[in-house]
Parts: sequence; structure tokens; C-alpha cells
Amino acid sequence: MKLKLRYEKLYNKIFSVPFFKKLLKIPGLEKLLQYEMMSYLVFGVLTTVVNFVVFGIANKLAGAGYESLVLFSIGSFAFKWLYLSNAVAWVCAVTFAYITNRLFVFESTASGAAAIIKEIVSFFGARIISLLLFDELLYALLLNVFEKIKGGVWIDKILVAVLTVVFNYIAGKFVIFKKRGADGAGEQAT
Repeated sequence: MKLKLRYEKLYNKIFSVPFFKKLLKIPGLEKLLQYEMMSYLVFGVLTTVVNFVVFGIANKLAGAGYESLVLFSIGSFAFKWLYLSNAVAWVCAVTFAYITNRLFVFESTASGAAAIIKEIVSFFGARIISLLLFDELLYALLLNVFEKIKGGVWIDKILVAVLTVVFNYIAGKFVIFKKRGADGAGEQAT
């Protein structure tokens, strides 16, 4: 837990700077800059870095022409190295996100194998739902809406990213890492 203490010290040090103290006094912004939300955003950025780094390493290992390198085929579907690289990167990123969300963001107190396994399954389940809902379904739908606008693909990508972050935060705070009272009844995380 030394790492957690260091992280909390860094957070407190940053928000003791006069500029950030003033930001904390702006109505609405103080909620956004609270420890939990800032931690969620910081570790979200780091999760994205993990995804990109693992994806880059996997593609480097595949060598030139990895985009078309077919690993196996099922019917007319060709499973390419690119898909495998993306899948491995996604699993590594979500695993990193689970660990950091558990320890730093929502500070889960779940203990025991059953409780932790339930938490992990819930976390990955929510991330799979957000992947299917936003990154696949909504992205495809919005791509058709914004395709005629210059830079429309970026509007689509940004909108999907924002909705994914909001969905994942709500799932983490109110479902996966929901604080439990002594009687086992759920309380909202604070």
C-alpha cells in the first residue's frame, strides 16, 4: 500500500497549489476534481497507454504485414493477427483498469476469493457490455451519421469515448465497487 500512499500524497500536493485550490472553489468543478474522479481520469489515461503499448508490442512481434497475416479461418471469416493484437491489448488494459480502480479509485474493501471473483467478473462483464454497446454498435451507427461531415469519424470516436467513460464510471461506482454496509446491504461509494 506504499504506492497508494504515494499516490494520495501526490494528489494532495497538486491540489495544495494555489491555482488548483482556486479551481476547487468553482461550483461544479469541485466535484470533478475530487480524489475519486481525478483518480478515475488519471488511471483511465494510463489504461489507454497500456492498451496502446501492448498493441504496439504485439504488432512489432508480428512483423511487417501483420494486418493481413491470417492466423486461422472460420468459414468466410479470417482471424487476423491484428484482431489478436487488439484483443490481447484490450485484456491487458481492462486488467490494469480493474486493479487500479479497485485499489486507487473506488478503494474496494471486498475480501475473500468469492467476493473478489464476483468483482472481477462484474468488472470484465461491464467492460464487455460497454465494448459492444459503444465501441461496436454505437460507433457503427454514428459513423453513418457523421460520415458526410469533414472529420466526422473523430466526432464519432470522441462521442463514443465520452459515453464509454461515463458508462464505465457509473458501472464501477454503483454496481461493481459499491460499498457494502455491515449487514451486507449496498451503500453508495463515497
